[in-house]
Amino acid sequence: MKLINKSMLTVLITLSTASVYYAQETQDTVKTKSKDIEEVILQGVTDIAKDRKTPVAASTIKAAQIIERLGNQELTEILNTTPSVYATKSGGGFGDGSITMRGFESRNIAVMVNGMPVNDMEGGSVYFSNWTGLADVTSTVQTQRGLGSSKLAIASVGGTINYLTRSADMKRGGAVRLGVGNDDYLKTSFAYNTGKTDKGWSSSFLMSRIAGGTYIENTDFEAYAYYFALGWEPNKKHNFQFTLTSAPQWHDQRTFAPTIANYIKFNPDNDGSPYRQYNSDFGYKTGANGDRYAIANRSNYYAKPVMMLNWDWTMSEKSKLSTVLYMSNGRGGGTGDLGRVNNQSLVNNFTDNTGHFNYDGVFAANGAVNPYAPGAANGGTLIRRASINSHNWYGILANFQHKINDNWNFSVGTDDRYYYGYHYQVVSDLYGATGYKEGGNANVAPYVVNKVFDYKKLSWNPFGGSLAPLGEQVGYSNDGEVLWYSGFAQVEYSKDALSAFLQGSVSNQSYQRIDNFVKDGSTLKGQTVNTKTGFKDLIGYNVKGGANYNINDYHNVFANIGYYSKQPFLNTVYPNNQQLLNPNLTNEKIFSAEIGYGFRSPKLSANVNLYRTEWKDRWLRRSNVQFQVPDASSPTGTTIVNGYTEINGITQLHMGVEFDAVYKPFPFLDINAMFSLGDYTYKGNASGTNFDDNNNPVDGAANTTLYLDGVKVGGSSNNSIPQLTSSLGATIKPVKDLNVYGTWRYVGKIYSTIDAQTFTNEANQARGTLKLPDFNLLDVGASYKIRLKNNEQYFTVGFNIYNLLDTTYISDGATNIFGNDVITANNDPDKGKTYEQAGRMYDGIATGNRVFFGFGRTWAANLSFNF
Repeated sequence: MKLINKSMLTVLITLSTASVYYAQETQDTVKTKSKDIEEVILQGVTDIAKDRKTPVAASTIKAAQIIERLGNQELTEILNTTPSVYATKSGGGFGDGSITMRGFESRNIAVMVNGMPVNDMEGGSVYFSNWTGLADVTSTVQTQRGLGSSKLAIASVGGTINYLTRSADMKRGGAVRLGVGNDDYLKTSFAYNTGKTDKGWSSSFLMSRIAGGTYIENTDFEAYAYYFALGWEPNKKHNFQFTLTSAPQWHDQRTFAPTIANYIKFNPDNDGSPYRQYNSDFGYKTGANGDRYAIANRSNYYAKPVMMLNWDWTMSEKSKLSTVLYMSNGRGGGTGDLGRVNNQSLVNNFTDNTGHFNYDGVFAANGAVNPYAPGAANGGTLIRRASINSHNWYGILANFQHKINDNWNFSVGTDDRYYYGYHYQVVSDLYGATGYKEGGNANVAPYVVNKVFDYKKLSWNPFGGSLAPLGEQVGYSNDGEVLWYSGFAQVEYSKDALSAFLQGSVSNQSYQRIDNFVKDGSTLKGQTVNTKTGFKDLIGYNVKGGANYNINDYHNVFANIGYYSKQPFLNTVYPNNQQLLNPNLTNEKIFSAEIGYGFRSPKLSANVNLYRTEWKDRWLRRSNVQFQVPDASSPTGTTIVNGYTEINGITQLHMGVEFDAVYKPFPFLDINAMFSLGDYTYKGNASGTNFDDNNNPVDGAANTTLYLDGVKVGGSSNNSIPQLTSSLGATIKPVKDLNVYGTWRYVGKIYSTIDAQTFTNEANQARGTLKLPDFNLLDVGASYKIRLKNNEQYFTVGFNIYNLLDTTYISDGATNIFGNDVITANNDPDKGKTYEQAGRMYDGIATGNRVFFGFGRTWAANLSFNF
């Protein structure tokens, strides 16, 4: 088995080249076999699964399909025809999509670009709005479900997603592209590649802009991408690449999932159907001329410039060393409301009869408050804050490969990183107030802030821009520092029909939390704390291996097995965003096994996989718990103690079967099919240890048990997890250079978000997880290439319609309310009735559930000229 690729961060080395040559290869790339991947990317540390060699379940999507079908969809949605993958637009803002793989969310999926891990180093999340430029430069997206073949010490519990870009030294050429779509979507780009000179120099350039809105109300956005790369290959032994790239953007959002009842209530047509575009995260203000204009409460803005220097050294015919030095200084954050005016909050007290915020009322109330007056309340005005989530990230990745003989290869390497994250809030809009008084923390003397930061002012500084000084920060101010050291090794064997590998890695993740609002020697919950916690070292490791056997030219079988000891994230080490170390830290344990079968013939290619993944020792803290303990001095014989519970031993079991196939009965017809069925459940109940607010064990309190055994695994953070997906697609080529295609997709057994800590009794266990309605979708499109006399100059035109039948469906659920649950709101006329008794049901589920509806019918078109 030969695992190949080029530097880890070469990802962005080609941010220009790919878009220049995509259209040239639209017809040809789709026909290439997986072995051709090594011909279109640089070699180095990225581990590419090779067909009938690498023993993992892998799926590959080529540039042709990305160009033809992505349009104005989310970058991850192109993977929705991959088994066990579910990608949605989530709230619907630009770049705000979510993805699950085999029932695991993105923080437990390793997302990489040319082998470079891009998951957040503090919490594992992936913010795809930072990587929108990849749509223009990716030549191949490869998903490896399960533990995958990556040698790095990364948490690929559900799998890996690797975006592979083109090498920077391709032949000279350029391209101009124009894209349009629904809701004023407009994309323009220009790219040029110089090609390689006789002395080995090459350079590339890309500039693009995307702007408009999405299907959802008030979700305007503007995003740019710039890229510059300089390459030098002085001889056959050495290759150097320097790259600078970024994709600054801002976009208004919908982060809160409204109730189904409100989707129906605030439908302008008042016809009893849900208004899918409804967004409760913005409102209106009346201007001086009497016109109303929109103000977004929720928005996001970010710029993540990346610089890297890559060196590939071919030491001999048998040995090679690949090294990458990189730096990423991300700057940006997200907005929301902060404070109260006259003890009134934005969400509860300033909503108008259209379901949007009444900013006229907010401005009037704020205008009557003087935050500078003696005795003015802390947080006594209602403002929009921006929560900053910036970072400085530096790293080195090196991989040494050596070929022992014709059958044996080995590689060793290191992945070392340093990360410093900045987390604080600043004022984004005073909403008519003269300032905001900060002083809610006992360690901070009150002060008033009146400086406003405009989230639409994009940062073009390649070094990441400036950070706000402490006196301009509000709400909180804390930093996270992460040191990451890891080593990896792999042995490969390949002879005739058999290929196998064994690999392992070990890593040390060292976390420190810095709270700028905490003074050294302060007391917190009975303990002395300081501004800096000091570093906490956590060791993790993984071991995995597998083998593939080609029975003959048509049939092959494979198997893999692996074990991970995975370190917890920063918020687990220091729970509740405080300076206290979790006393019960333990690594999560993941054991995974998989078997698969493949069939290859000139007309039919098919794969079947069976997998089982067990995820043990998940950590959970139940906060703000009241314990009833014996107390002889109390008249009742008991007393109440406030505290929390550390839950240990939460286990998830994910099993399933996957099938995918490509059938080509005629030269002009391709048929693609996919089916995946999973069974994702909690295994066993979990118990916890009780502590009071001073971190002392609570004696005499009843043990806390979470009754989770057999409960279906639901999503978190407004996401859903389906356990059944399938698709069927066809591409017809009636004449040369014309493609007409369509894809039907079915999603079922969809389980909504659940909060595992609420399963404290067997009744909730019996009730389980809310199952959302199944749905079907149909997408269609066409593309046509117009060739000029010079075969290297041509136009390409394409058109796509998504959700052609305008199906109304729920893509994500945020709550777990059943029809037989009782309505409890005091001001509700149906209080005391169940949702079913009150007739408050929609498509079989209670209308009190908070959900995101999927987009209705949308469209995109594009025109490009290659020269």
